Amino acid sequence: MKYYIVAGEASGDLHGSNLIRNLKALDTNAQFRCFGGDLMEEAGANIAFHYKEMSFIGIMEVIRNIRTINRTLKKCKQDILDYNPDVVIMIDYPGFNLKIAEFAKSIGFKTIYYIAPKVWASRKSRIKRIRKSIDRLFVILPFEEQYFNSHGCHAEYLGNPLTDAIASYELKDRGLFLKENGIEDKPIIALLAGSRTTEIDNCLASMIRACRGLDHYELVLAGAPSINPAYYQKYVQDTRVKIVYNRTYDLLSHAVAAVVVSGTATLETALFRVPEVVFYRVNNLTYIIGRPFVHIKFFSLVNIIMEREIVKEFLQFNLPKKIRKELDRLLQDQKYRRTMMDNFESLSEKIGETGVSARVAKKMISFLNKND
Repeated sequence: MKYYIVAGEASGDLHGSNLIRNLKALDTNAQFRCFGGDLMEEAGANIAFHYKEMSFIGIMEVIRNIRTINRTLKKCKQDILDYNPDVVIMIDYPGFNLKIAEFAKSIGFKTIYYIAPKVWASRKSRIKRIRKSIDRLFVILPFEEQYFNSHGCHAEYLGNPLTDAIASYELKDRGLFLKENGIEDKPIIALLAGSRTTEIDNCLASMIRACRGLDHYELVLAGAPSINPAYYQKYVQDTRVKIVYNRTYDLLSHAVAAVVVSGTATLETALFRVPEVVFYRVNNLTYIIGRPFVHIKFFSLVNIIMEREIVKEFLQFNLPKKIRKELDRLLQDQKYRRTMMDNFESLSEKIGETGVSARVAKKMISFLNKND
């Protein structure tokens, strides 16, 4: 079978690569053409477009780059037509992928969405577009199955694919990790600042200011694979912050605490049992325009899944002071740390078992063969 997969960011590249491997294991004639990244290419896909070309987030950032987005959208549609796949699979990245889904469905291609748009949080009108343009929806949060099915979508929850990514990780020796990355033998505070330049611009400075004076700790930033190392220098130069690239799981496995920009990384950090403080900041105009359209109590995946506050969340204003107060508590209050890590155990149980990518791949092929 011929698969066309569209994943517009680093997390989608990761989950797409695991999906590709499992589809190949079940479909010996599988061919893949993708809008993705290096991991999907390593898994055996032919990459038509790299997601680095589309690393925009927030209303104002999208507006400023609308010509680039529309140009890439047009090229992607034409590439799908030229490739003529048996199915088009969208992974997350809803602003772009819902347009791709509508186009693919209008042409007559089968459509599958893996990692659903978070319409339960904002822009609920998108549910109508999903219902009309998506044949099968594979969701990654436990409550989403009931939510989407109640709105007339064919949705299924088979677990969260992060469990597979983490289960396949092999713990690296701490001493070797420190030596290879020039890190002193001190307790490590992990800094996870997102995977887009706009997130780094909006969040990293606040993160670094919050950690000033913590001289008994090593501050280590997880460098995103989509970001040129030189880009970080305007923020980390003349600071004590070290950077490691493509070593996020190594970093989390040796960290005593973490400061995390809201996103997939909040869940990854929790599954590594690292006490964390979560925050987010966007362009102020984006915040003012977008805030009325957000209808959720929490914004970190950890709290959303558990439906209660497990980790502290801070949004937009006075961030360094708020982050530092919570970080100090995470570092100094052992009872507080223990409670958070116990909650992380409950979170892991709620998410479910590993083998998610294999189960999703099996269901996809069953659907494509019209057996499901």
